[in-house]
Amino acid sequence: MRNLVLVSVSAFILTPLASAPALAQADQQRQSANKAVDPNQMICEKEQETGSRLASKRVCMTRSQWAEQRRLDRQDVDRAQTQKSMSTPQ
Repeated sequence: MRNLVLVSVSAFILTPLASAPALAQADQQRQSANKAVDPNQMICEKEQETGSRLASKRVCMTRSQWAEQRRLDRQDVDRAQTQKSMSTPQ
């Protein structure tokens, strides 16, 4: 019984100490991510060619251009999903 109490007390004391470095590292990553965002940074991505399994092209745009492209793509998808179909009989 005494061993069980010692084990549970030591676990209770040591658990926060073990997780402290992980929390500090996560906080540092969050802060560096906030500082590192530059809207003019060039980002290149590979895009698959439509109709081909192998062909791809490299597209480079700034971070703000990628954000605008994602916004426009999302707008197109939303419009297509909410638009009534003209081919179905009423």
